[in-house]
Amino acid sequence: MPRVFFITGTSTGFGYHLVQEVLEKGDIAVATARKPESLSFKGTNDKNYLALKLDVTKDSDIEAAFEKTLSKFGRVDVVVNNAGYGLSGPFEELSDAQIKTQMDINFFGLIAVTRKAMTVMREQKPSGGLIQQITSIGGQKGVPLFSIYCASKWAVEGFTEAISQEVKPEWGIKFTCVEPGGFRTDWAGRSMSFPDERHPAYDHLNAKESMQKTNGTQKGDPKKGGQAMYELATLPDPPLRVVIGSDAYQAINGKIKDYGENYKKYEKISNSTDVDD
Repeated sequence: MPRVFFITGTSTGFGYHLVQEVLEKGDIAVATARKPESLSFKGTNDKNYLALKLDVTKDSDIEAAFEKTLSKFGRVDVVVNNAGYGLSGPFEELSDAQIKTQMDINFFGLIAVTRKAMTVMREQKPSGGLIQQITSIGGQKGVPLFSIYCASKWAVEGFTEAISQEVKPEWGIKFTCVEPGGFRTDWAGRSMSFPDERHPAYDHLNAKESMQKTNGTQKGDPKKGGQAMYELATLPDPPLRVVIGSDAYQAINGKIKDYGENYKKYEKISNSTDVDD
């Protein structure tokens, strides 16, 4: 029986390629975007595809999108929280408004969709499903010029790990954080936001220049990224976390090595604070 995928942020990048992969594999795709009229995919018909308006910062959009999905297809098997964008620049150059918008979309929007998805998956018959959070290697490793972006992704990681331990096993609700490295999407191009004004103290850093050099040279192929996300979503026992991209794989293993060395180095201090028996 075809699975029903509900995917946010499908106009470009991972979301676009994941929708196409879902359709090609014979499953059902609910593709959401702020401008659904602009969406176009191959092989769509009335039985395997639905395009819906969704701004993840609007509760009314979230409610309406799930209601229309359930009305048409009867259930939701996989929710992919892919909507988001990058904000790049030294922390002191970022405005309060830019910081708030980054968190509103990348974190608070995601948890609003997740809350609704959990309710739907718990109450549908049979219950269950997978919620796949598209985070980033920046959700595991701090990256200069991406302090708030990383903060939003670290927040998603901690939130998801916590709620994965709150659900009852019989509900059948599972979670996966997908942590991409660098991919040749629009993320580092037209989708990227930068500070409105430069700070004179940070003349040694230039976010726009850095991104211009990086954009288009990343190792990752977004189509293959979408295929990997689909494969992970169809596993009988999906992992809580997985990186995609050879650069992300190298980075996370470096981080694990650093963690092991750091915590071992301060083992004595760490274990010196318990109450005396």
